[in-house]
Amino acid sequence: MCRSIKTLRPPALPEEATGDEIRAAALQYVRKVSGFRVPAAHNREVFERAVDDIARATAELLDGLEVRGAAHPKEPREAAQAS
Repeated sequence: MCRSIKTLRPPALPEEATGDEIRAAALQYVRKVSGFRVPAAHNREVFERAVDDIARATAELLDGLEVRGAAHPKEPREAAQAS
């Protein structure tokens, strides 16, 4: 896949992923899949919508995962979902 997308769940990260980390991973995914680092003006809206959708889905995934042995209960990722 894309080497610049990192694992966003414990224990790979010592703490829960931030909204910025989730959005950065979503952006890298959309760049990889679309083949565009920066979209042309006529593709910008669909590109940004895809990043938003993937960031939201990623936050939902991470919120729903049960990481066994986690020291603290998860807190909602409201920042990522508000994007």
